[in-house]
Amino acid sequence: MPRSLAVIGGGNMAQAILDGAVRAGVLEKNFVVADPSPERRKLFPNAVERASEAIAWLCEHESAPGRGQVLLAVKPQMLPEVVRDLRGALESNTWGEHRVVISILAGATIAHITEAFAGRARVIRVMPNTPALVGRGMAAICPAPDARESDVSLARSLFNAVGRVIDLREDQMDAFTAVAGSGPAYVFRLAEAMVEGAIKSGLNPDEALLAVRETIAGAGLLLAGSNDPPGVLRERVTSKGGTTAAALEIFERARFGETVIDAIAAATARGAELSALASRKTSSQ
Repeated sequence: MPRSLAVIGGGNMAQAILDGAVRAGVLEKNFVVADPSPERRKLFPNAVERASEAIAWLCEHESAPGRGQVLLAVKPQMLPEVVRDLRGALESNTWGEHRVVISILAGATIAHITEAFAGRARVIRVMPNTPALVGRGMAAICPAPDARESDVSLARSLFNAVGRVIDLREDQMDAFTAVAGSGPAYVFRLAEAMVEGAIKSGLNPDEALLAVRETIAGAGLLLAGSNDPPGVLRERVTSKGGTTAAALEIFERARFGETVIDAIAAATARGAELSALASRKTSSQ
């Protein structure tokens, strides 16, 4: 029997995950979404306003006590409010001795989430990215040391339904976030510059945007479908003395590669800083 799921937070990412899971047959109607927005609640077959109501629903619909899982999909700064709302459940038999919590909170470590739930959660930390909205997501999964493989199976199924999944250690999560979590913004920034360049070179804005959109989408699919590394694909497009070579020479003069490497390092370092800050805030509460 499929596991029941309570989703805390009904934003776009949660909706993408649930829609993909329903299409893939991972979930049917055995889930509930808690979100304060009436407009967001209308998007789901079972929805309630508060996290505590979602846990009550979960307890009524799970196949065995404590078997239902929780997907934590709120903004990181909302975690204290969620935990306050769940305090009654955590202090009673409603929550159970332990319950699996799948967290997609950016920067929130396993220790942070575990402490927030008073040590009564077996945490599966997941970092997805926004292409999950179109079924092309990339997610990293990192279970807590006390998590069992059976605890992780639902998380794997959920994120496989909207893209690809990789298993990582927690000390790798900041680097993964810097590449996969923030990476779409790097591509969008490149697209912005390409559009500007195309307009300056003679295309009108609509023509430039269409050309850039389709070029980046096609190149991404080509990369995803190839076993060759990016450098080999680049070389195949680049003829000696041609237009591509002229453009790439400008990139190299501007230290394009080094700039991207430095940017990913900066994002990784900032992720570690934010994780440490979040942990200190939790400890002081």
